[in-house]
Amino acid sequence: MIRPGRNSGWMTAIALGLLLLGPLPGGSQHASAADANVGAGAADPPYEQQLQRLAEILGALHYLRPLCGAEEPSVWRDQMDQILAAEDPTPERRARIVSQFNLGFSSFATVYRTCTPAALAAIERYLLEGKKLTRDITARYGR
Repeated sequence: MIRPGRNSGWMTAIALGLLLLGPLPGGSQHASAADANVGAGAADPPYEQQLQRLAEILGALHYLRPLCGAEEPSVWRDQMDQILAAEDPTPERRARIVSQFNLGFSSFATVYRTCTPAALAAIERYLLEGKKLTRDITARYGR
């Protein structure tokens, strides 16, 4: 089980990065790879694919971290809420982002009922990937 505070450095880094994102420029540039995604709208920002993956990771962490003993019942959902508030997406885009969060949550909820070594490994991988995505989005598109 994860003891409270374990990986708190990673969690803090991801949370800080998400807070630093703030509203990202959407612009009307839609010649990016993100526009080729299924479900992506023509007016979506160029970082949409990365943001949707981050939403999926946050959903997975929202399920897995408490399952493995972390005492943070809503921190990952709260991070998702902060992203949505900062992005102020259209209803359709919001639905896509929320759907990815829910996919991340439900994908693990159907497989893991208890904390296992595989669940702990998934947490570690997702914390690393979430940190990288946050850093990349912030560095490339942040203000």
